Amino acid sequence: MAIIINLDVMMAKRKMGLTELAGKVDITLANLSILKNNKAKAIRLSTLDAICKALECQPGDIIEYIDSNNEELEGMELTE
Repeated sequence: MAIIINLDVMMAKRKMGLTELAGKVDITLANLSILKNNKAKAIRLSTLDAICKALECQPGDIIEYIDSNNEELEGMELTE
């Protein structure tokens, strides 16, 4: 099982940088960067809510499930 965070994609679509989003969500740049780079092990629902509000999107626009047997995962670095 692989959960992928597509935060960078939504940020690019909304033309919003890390600093601006961090300010709107009230999260540190370091923690936001961890999310953006798919290094997070968990995300609070309140944080997800704030990110969705700031980016005007749905949770499914940010979080994606990919079956670990899926060929799309080849070449992607995943950590458990």
